[in-house]
Amino acid sequence: MDNRSASLKKASWIALFGNTFLAAAKIAVGTLAGSLAVLSDGIDSATDVLIAGMTLFATKVSSKPGDREHPYGHGRIETIATAVISFVVFFAGSQVLLSSIKSIAGGEPGVMPSPIALWVTALSIAGKLALAWSQFHYGKKSNSPMLIANGKNMSGDVVTSAAVLVGLGLTYLTGVPIMDKILAGLVALWIIKNAVGIFMEANTELMDGTKGGGPYPALFEAIARVPAAGNPHRVRMRRIGSMLVVDLDIEVAPEMSVRAAHAIAVRVEDAIKDAIPEIYDVIVHIEPHGNVEDERYGLTAAEAEAEFDE
Repeated sequence: MDNRSASLKKASWIALFGNTFLAAAKIAVGTLAGSLAVLSDGIDSATDVLIAGMTLFATKVSSKPGDREHPYGHGRIETIATAVISFVVFFAGSQVLLSSIKSIAGGEPGVMPSPIALWVTALSIAGKLALAWSQFHYGKKSNSPMLIANGKNMSGDVVTSAAVLVGLGLTYLTGVPIMDKILAGLVALWIIKNAVGIFMEANTELMDGTKGGGPYPALFEAIARVPAAGNPHRVRMRRIGSMLVVDLDIEVAPEMSVRAAHAIAVRVEDAIKDAIPEIYDVIVHIEPHGNVEDERYGLTAAEAEAEFDE
């Protein structure tokens, strides 16, 4: 956990300093060069500074162990932070979109941007590529959906900066200043699209869902290695930050003693933890073979195979 916390902090500090530099450069140049597109790109980078600060706060909270009020630990703060990131990005994109629409609809006279806008945009592309790589690298290393979401956001920034660069080039070639404003609107739409995508991923976790098959196939394979654990069913998983909580039912011989049944449950728990390193806890409910009762939704091995092998 200490290594994971160190990776999260390192990635957050890299994002904080890198985006502060890029945001300041693009906002200053966008204002001085008269380019709404570059200014919009700078505002987007400014939101990344806020996001980096948020991830630092979330990292500090998520590293706390479980307590009476939070028996499952504090890892869910990363998911909440990811959702907040999506709202910040959405707000920034919306403001840029409204500004560009207002500028175009108001018939403001167009001014050709200064050539320095091209240079700062090229710098932004290189900087964002490096920052996106750092977030993905440390996000995968620490299994942090929060950092991976930030990496996706910065990958989107690379696309927007590239679009700004192309748009500025076209503006100089055509001599039509309004193209800079149109481009700013298109950049804003891309930012909003990224925000919605980030929110939907966070929402899956907040609703205790699992994207795709998740680790269900590996989980059932682990249970199968304990022959005495019959008919694993009502299997459910939920993610808490980087960790997973599993609960499931298994069936054993009715005449088996409590001690023997408990030993099988422990073997199932150990097998799952060996197969899936990010397991936080496993809860195994023992039933006699052939038990039938009304139960809440959960997967069986056959259902998991049919659903996730498609």
